Amino acid sequence: MRSLLSRFPIDGFILAILAAVGIAAIFPARGTFADVLDWVVVVAIALLFFLYGARLHPRQALEGLAHWRLHLIILSFTFVAFPLIGLALQPVLRPLLGHDLAAGMLYLCLVPSTVQSSIAFTSIARGNVAGAIVSASASNLIGVVLTPLLVVALMSGTNGVHITGSSIGKIVAEILVPFVLGQLCRPWVSPFLKRFAEPTKLVDRGSIVLVVYAAFSEGVRNGIWSIVDAWQVVAMAAIATALVVAMLWFTGWLPRRLHFSREDVIAIQFCGTKKSLATGLPMATVLFSGSVVGLIVLPLMIFHQIQLIICSWMATRYAREAAADTSDEAAR
Repeated sequence: MRSLLSRFPIDGFILAILAAVGIAAIFPARGTFADVLDWVVVVAIALLFFLYGARLHPRQALEGLAHWRLHLIILSFTFVAFPLIGLALQPVLRPLLGHDLAAGMLYLCLVPSTVQSSIAFTSIARGNVAGAIVSASASNLIGVVLTPLLVVALMSGTNGVHITGSSIGKIVAEILVPFVLGQLCRPWVSPFLKRFAEPTKLVDRGSIVLVVYAAFSEGVRNGIWSIVDAWQVVAMAAIATALVVAMLWFTGWLPRRLHFSREDVIAIQFCGTKKSLATGLPMATVLFSGSVVGLIVLPLMIFHQIQLIICSWMATRYAREAAADTSDEAAR
């Protein structure tokens, strides 16, 4: 069974998220359980961002500044190109998908890059791993502050989304304060996290699965599945696929025109096209009202799975090309 799952393109974490959606659809949290779950989710989100802060060394975002062109172009793709594309697509997506799902497509364009998968794919493809580590870490470090600001600037008062003073207070209390506390406690907490890396990873992923269950329970109670049709899910998958492919082309074409090395281009492609489910889901729970969270995060969940499948294939292709080049050089 394990060998079968290892060949399946969806990893265990994604399967757990899909299971949480399925359980929420059949057995949504209601009544007292829902009230308790809301408080548990608040604690889980705070713990999640505390762990992010404790793991990320501030120097990681500074040590790579010697290669500032690499990091600047990756951050520009993540926090400039993606948001502009998301905004440009809104007039088309609103009548096609509806206001809330269109808002979700815009929201996925505002979240930071992934860390683990960006670095892993860059390594498999034999790209600039050191650059990927610095840029992906910097993206998450900056995204903790920049993503909420982008949401406030670009989404407040539109698509039925309203960012209020209480929402900003929740951002500070549930995201920024735990993150800063994690940074401050890092000298004492980091050794523990390194020693118990696997159990703490379960805490990370368990928190996100819990957030998904709570968000979709709220959505089910508000009739999410009577609002979303099967064709809308298919349309979102098609749009997400087109977006991943277009950004992979753009993040490859422009750096080559700017004379980046092959290794740098690979790092730019895998860091500049990713969107973090681990950061985006908890943020959405804090930023948006419960009635729309399920719809807001659905495009991000679909996009995340599609980006993993496509980038996995692409990294493997890059690895084969590098191996062939090495064989040709050895033959000479």
